[in-house]
Amino acid sequence: MRPPNSINPDSREGTAVATGKDRQKQLAREHYERQMARRAERQARQKRLAIILTSVGVLVVVGGIFTAVAVVNGGDSSSQAAASTPSASAEPSAEPSASTSAAAAPKPYDAATNTCDYVADSASGPVKNVGMPPAKPDKSAKTMTFNTNHGDIVVALDAAKAPCTVNSMAFLAKKKYFDGSKCHRLGPESFPMLQCGDPLAKADGKNPTDGQGGPGYRMAEENLTGAKYTRGVVAMAKTQAPGTTGSQFFIIFGDLQLPAEYTPFGTVTKGLEILEDVSKKGVLPGGMGDGSGAPKDPVEFKHVTISGKS
Repeated sequence: MRPPNSINPDSREGTAVATGKDRQKQLAREHYERQMARRAERQARQKRLAIILTSVGVLVVVGGIFTAVAVVNGGDSSSQAAASTPSASAEPSAEPSASTSAAAAPKPYDAATNTCDYVADSASGPVKNVGMPPAKPDKSAKTMTFNTNHGDIVVALDAAKAPCTVNSMAFLAKKKYFDGSKCHRLGPESFPMLQCGDPLAKADGKNPTDGQGGPGYRMAEENLTGAKYTRGVVAMAKTQAPGTTGSQFFIIFGDLQLPAEYTPFGTVTKGLEILEDVSKKGVLPGGMGDGSGAPKDPVEFKHVTISGKS
C-alpha cells in the first residue's frame, strides 16, 4: 500500500506533475537564453561605446570592437582587449581607486562664486605635472589652435557652458603641456574620432602606457545636458567614474552615438580634413583589437595656443 501522499507515476495526477517539471525546465532554459541575449546586447553596446574611454584605472569596456569617449584615456592594450569593455562599459566602466572615491570627487563649477574645483590625482597613471589651473576660470578663452605637423586645427571654445574644462585646457596650453605630444588613438571608419592629450604617449603602437598619461589632477564633467557627439565636436575623455576628466580629449570627424557623459567643450572650425586624410591611411599594428590604434600617419602637436577677447 502506498502512503496517501505519494504520487502514482501512472496516474493522471502523476503525468500532470511530470509535465509541470518539464515546463519549469523549459522556462528555465528560456530565462537563461534571454539572459544570454541581454548580455550579448550589452557587450555589443559596450564595444561600440568603449572607444572613448580613458584608461586611468582598470577599464571594463576598453577592448572589443571599440574601446567615453570616450572615448573614449587608452591604457594597456592587452588588458583593455581582455576587458572588452572609453572606456569607456556600455558606458565607461572602471573600478574607482582611492583617489577617485566619492570623498575625493571634484565639485562641479560653482556659478555663485565663479570657481572651479580641481582635485590632485597622481595615482591614475604617468603624470606630466605643470601645476594646477586657477580656481577662477578664464572665460576670455575663445579659440584653441593646434599647430600640427599637418597644419592647423582650430577649435572654437565654449567657455560659457564648459568653463572649468576650457579653463583647464587654456592653462595647459599656456604651460606648453601639449607641445610635442602625439595623438595616440585613431578610430576606424565606423567610429571616426582621434584621441589626443596624453603628453607622454609615443603613438607607435608599442608603448603599453599610451593613453594613461595625465596632468596630475581631475575635474568634474560639465555641459552634458543634451550633449551630442557630432562631426566637429571636441569632447573630453574619461574613465567610467564621474569626476575623472583629465587632459585627454577626442576630436570627432563624423557622428558618434555616445551617452552624454563626456564634456563637449568646443567645435572645430578649421582642420577636419586633416583628420579625414589621416584616417584614410589607417592605424599601426598593436592596437586594442577593436580597429583603433595609433595612426599610421602621426599627428603631432607642435604648439598649442589660446586666443581670447581682443
